Amino acid sequence: MAALVGRRALIQALDSASRLSVSPSCMRQSGLSRGPATRLYSSESKDDLRVRYLDGEDSGIVVVGLNRPKAKNAISKNLVKMMFDTVEDIKKNNKVRSVIICSVVPGVFCAGADLKERAKMHQSEVGPFVSKARALITELGNLHVPTIAAIDGAALGGGLEMALACDIRISSNNAKMGLVETKLAIIPGAGGTQRLPRVISVSLAKELIFAARVIDGKEAHRLGLVSHSVEQNDSGDAAYQRALELSREINPQGPIAVRMAKLAINQGIEVDLATGLAIEEACYAQVIPTKDRLEGLAAFKEKRRPQFKGE
Repeated sequence: MAALVGRRALIQALDSASRLSVSPSCMRQSGLSRGPATRLYSSESKDDLRVRYLDGEDSGIVVVGLNRPKAKNAISKNLVKMMFDTVEDIKKNNKVRSVIICSVVPGVFCAGADLKERAKMHQSEVGPFVSKARALITELGNLHVPTIAAIDGAALGGGLEMALACDIRISSNNAKMGLVETKLAIIPGAGGTQRLPRVISVSLAKELIFAARVIDGKEAHRLGLVSHSVEQNDSGDAAYQRALELSREINPQGPIAVRMAKLAINQGIEVDLATGLAIEEACYAQVIPTKDRLEGLAAFKEKRRPQFKGE
């Protein structure tokens, strides 16, 4: 049964992939594309999210910046809608090679749900909103390209759940993280109870969730919650800078190969080893007929840097 489920999930994912053809410097990098693909907003509500498609040598990197300073980037109805739109844009753009989720607001990544907005909701509205937020974070986790969460400040509740949906998390040493929902007599509702145990151990995830404990970047790194914890800099964007460095390492690699590697890992980790190996074999088969594979062999033979086009 596990093998059957795993193969069905892989077929669906492969089918989806085949259709793909003073604020922190998170938003102040030189080389930001201002072409038609870049969303630029003016009014306050439409400025909740700032999306930049980098160009030049950083072409292929998309920086998604949360920007609700008065609400500490809390997740609102409007932010969910804007992030859904952004994810859809990225899915349709086969030139995207990596995505960085960061904050434009100093000292905070995302404080979780917008409780002021939540308090104004009728009880009948809460469930559908949480479902929509959960669906957004699932879509983020299912993006075909590598995603990196740059945590330069507090990532609490839904904010940490958003980061957990990313492939890689990088934090500053002084960043604060925690799934704190039990303090409000609720539980994490956007994947936290499922993703945190998969990232760290089950017992540690239970401890952190049951106690609503908040930990810093150093402790998060010790537990394996983040891949890197870096000393914060004067600009308050050390995690973003490290994330940008990592994106620059990923970008030159074969884009189809990176997507297939992500798919093989994500699908394989959920099934038994034999099924996982079959998934890896199926993903490997996808890269064999590509022009990029032939370019990689030619570049190796000619001792030059390969020029991959995602074909």
